[in-house]
Amino acid sequence: MKVMKFGGTSVGSAARMKEVAKLIIGGEQKIVVLSAMSGTTNSLIEISNYLYKKNSDGAGEVIRRLEQKYVDEVNNLYASEEFKKRGLEFIRERFDYIKSFCNNIFTIFEEKVIVSQGELISTGMFNLYLQEIGENSCLLPALDFMRIDKNNEPDTAYIRENLTALLEKNSGHDIYITQGFICRNAFGEVDNLQRGGSDYTASLIGAAVLADEIQIWTDIDGMHNNDPRFVDNTKPVKDLSFDEAAELAYFGAKILHPTCVLPAKVNNIPVRLLNTMDPKAYGTLISSKQCTGRIAAIAAKDNITAIRIKSGRMLLAYGFMRKVFEIFESYKTPIDMISTSEVGVSITIDNTRHLDDIVDDLKKFGTVEVDKDQVIICIVGDLVAESKGYAAQVFDALKETPIHMISYGGSSHNISVVVDASDKIEALRALSAKLF
Repeated sequence: MKVMKFGGTSVGSAARMKEVAKLIIGGEQKIVVLSAMSGTTNSLIEISNYLYKKNSDGAGEVIRRLEQKYVDEVNNLYASEEFKKRGLEFIRERFDYIKSFCNNIFTIFEEKVIVSQGELISTGMFNLYLQEIGENSCLLPALDFMRIDKNNEPDTAYIRENLTALLEKNSGHDIYITQGFICRNAFGEVDNLQRGGSDYTASLIGAAVLADEIQIWTDIDGMHNNDPRFVDNTKPVKDLSFDEAAELAYFGAKILHPTCVLPAKVNNIPVRLLNTMDPKAYGTLISSKQCTGRIAAIAAKDNITAIRIKSGRMLLAYGFMRKVFEIFESYKTPIDMISTSEVGVSITIDNTRHLDDIVDDLKKFGTVEVDKDQVIICIVGDLVAESKGYAAQVFDALKETPIHMISYGGSSHNISVVVDASDKIEALRALSAKLF
């Protein structure tokens, strides 16, 4: 069985949905994970923001615009009057439900219900289209099997047990359609896997059913060796190891959600990144295979803040690092990079929600400096100690770029440097010219 995930752009219109249908028809049995149509989640968040402010008129206007968009897509999607009627009835029911929140108390719980409607609508429309063209498909509600625990982590045992039961109950279908992103939490409330969570959904489903392959379909032909928005003549990387893909996804490669890799890696399920606009392109295959003797790709992570703590008192001070990390842990703020010397430690974060409090606590141990508007540039490939010359090439390429931090040796697949945001594009281009 294959698991195939299609993002918002891939199902962004009736025309795109028809193209996706062509890609999934035939062949082996498959589970298809769909995101909301592109732009829908943003509109649903906008509706929620109006409702938080008790502005039902503003919310109503956005709802009307969004509903009309879907009415237009329904008329373009279905060929027969019967299915157009069924599609319009389905849309009306979903939007009547959304409108019902305009007159109620509105909290984070209601917001998550509203935001979940995008995936529920796209999957309902798509499954109805498959029925119209005679395909043997079935809708599997993600809210019936996808759950997170009290720590907001996927409850993998629950997912496996309930998804298996649903598949057995609905056996005999060629195609199963389900929603990405949405789930229930430990209390049974509607929740989600955060932005980009449809990738995570696909990987969790693949792990639960021990799929032969997980396919992530987007609008670009695989993971490129640099950011094509800023660098010319980038190329898709044909093969990546799980570790390389995880590094690139975490440090800025937008095509893949960082959490997607782990469930596939644990169960050794290949992940293939493919392009709905060019289905015949090879894309990128992520597997346990380690590719040696090369630099694979470069990624950049924006909106980084660097924090430096300096103190002569920390020289050989037992427990100092533990105390520093405990401060970040107490504010639930993950650390991206760390670099140390005898009298100082530098740390980067991307979540600055508690920055002022963190800095105040760190001042107990010495002077603290903060640099905002930083970027982590991550160079990924075969960087084990036995691979000679790659570090020299990296730093030669960046000889004209001021570097604030370096991380090398923490991973055998990654050299990371911190530069000013203003130097990002020049650094990416210089690295591509030197390494590729």
